[in-house]
Amino acid sequence: MDTDNLVRMANRIGEFFQTMPEREEAVLGVTQHLRRYWEPRMRRELLAHLDHTGGGGLLPIVRDALLAHRNELI
Repeated sequence: MDTDNLVRMANRIGEFFQTMPEREEAVLGVTQHLRRYWEPRMRRELLAHLDHTGGGGLLPIVRDALLAHRNELI
């Protein structure tokens, strides 16, 4: 799977949710979207990217969602 493409897709999700006025609600929205619509292997690859690079290339809101709700995304 192409990690760069996963990062781009995750960032597009983050761009949508970061416009929400409540930061915690936005982070939860990113998490819920990834859990509902992404295959488990896509989520695992994105989490592996986070582990290996510290989240290089990810928007802060996406990185925060992955860190805060990691157990929900495995």
